[in-house]
Amino acid sequence: MARRTKIHVGLEIGTSKTCVVVGEVKADSAVKILGIGVTKTVGVRKGEIYDFAQVRACLKDALAKAENASDVEIGSVFLAITGAHIQGTNHRGTFRLPDGDPTVAPEHVEEARSIAREVEIPQDHVYLHPIIRNYLLDGLEHATSPVGLFGKTVEADFHVVHGIGNRIQNSIKLVREMPLEIDDIVFSPIATAQMALDREQRERGALVIDIGGGTTDYALYLNGAIAASGCVPVGGDHVTNDIHLVTGLPFSKAERLKITEGDASGDPVHSVGTAKLTDERGFAEVEVSRSVLNEIIHQRLEETLKLVRARLPVGSVEQIGAGIFLTGGTSLMRGFDKLAFDVFGRDIHRLEPPGISGVQTSFKDPHFATAIGLIRYAQILETERAKPPGFFRRLFRLFWPFGK
Repeated sequence: MARRTKIHVGLEIGTSKTCVVVGEVKADSAVKILGIGVTKTVGVRKGEIYDFAQVRACLKDALAKAENASDVEIGSVFLAITGAHIQGTNHRGTFRLPDGDPTVAPEHVEEARSIAREVEIPQDHVYLHPIIRNYLLDGLEHATSPVGLFGKTVEADFHVVHGIGNRIQNSIKLVREMPLEIDDIVFSPIATAQMALDREQRERGALVIDIGGGTTDYALYLNGAIAASGCVPVGGDHVTNDIHLVTGLPFSKAERLKITEGDASGDPVHSVGTAKLTDERGFAEVEVSRSVLNEIIHQRLEETLKLVRARLPVGSVEQIGAGIFLTGGTSLMRGFDKLAFDVFGRDIHRLEPPGISGVQTSFKDPHFATAIGLIRYAQILETERAKPPGFFRRLFRLFWPFGK
């Protein structure tokens, strides 16, 4: 019997946009994008909901567009979440085998895993992801479970992601009122990395930076495993607001000037003359010194990237062999790749989803990287669930005290 295809839906409720992506995972593991629904978000600040009713209306609109584009009735979604309250930390659990028991058994590994997952977190936080990074047997690193091998001490190394429960619960409430079921909840940069990086790049070391309207998410991979993740509450909207404050332009015109005329590189060659916006008749409506405009953009984005770098483990940037992978709407800014190179000193890449097809071409836009990454994430879960019991299990397990 031929294997059936599987349809998954990714949902990202961002500061600037609400995005729904419907994807079909085929029998040969290829992904086809069936439809995308996007609407401008109102009611979200720095990745977090502050006006429930307005965000609900945005979500309803995006869902309707996605259903019309894909001809699929959506009943459940993989939900991406972000916010500065979400934190990632590494923790190791150690279990010493009982005397006279030299062979590692499944229960020994599970005990080490349980200890590793027991990270002390703030009282108002909940666990999102305990992600296995690797195992160690008597100090020697193993990529997979060492069950059946000889040894004395088993260690499990985890990357644990956690955040404020009430804020996450508000996103869950919003989705369920559509009404929709939630297949899983995923920290945004972890979803983005599923689309952005292949196995070789993870092995060589790679940093994904997703810079959106209100937040900048990041995920660092070293030696094939996640090494750090987090969210900086600064994004492209902050650049626009800086332009608004310095020039006195309305926010909408400051945004348009940033996109059409701005350059983030800091290169004086691009800061000569005057930046202009024209009206419908072609007359100059706004004129701003290009050097002033570009300096505003450069300073804010440089600060943002330096904040990300400061949060990475000491010495980790030097281990990034595959480079920095940029995504998110603000990453499209002119000169942003040069600025990123100046801050990190590593190769810079702009994302294009690998191995993905579809009737729409817009899925290649970095704006949709996280939502498409959720489809890849769903694909990984399907693969893990299909493996026989006792094999290397699910990569990302959700601990959720409120229930799904």
